Amino acid sequence: MVYMGSDPCAKCEEMLQPFLDRELSEDEYAIAEAHLDECGYCRKRYKFEETLRRYVRQAVVEEMPPELKQKLAALRTPL
Repeated sequence: MVYMGSDPCAKCEEMLQPFLDRELSEDEYAIAEAHLDECGYCRKRYKFEETLRRYVRQAVVEEMPPELKQKLAALRTPL
């Protein structure tokens, strides 16, 4: 079993990406989930990361309008 230690929020932050990727063991997942249930700060971070991932997945499948592509290209600075 994974122990959160003296700074459970730091451990939760370390486990957040693997938690979202479903890469934790059952014990690790249960510990992270229990911390998220009781810590408002970490729960907000989790919700932010989850929402960000959803937007990124959506952005990958949506075609960018040509006029936006042109505006972004105009903002590029030469190397």
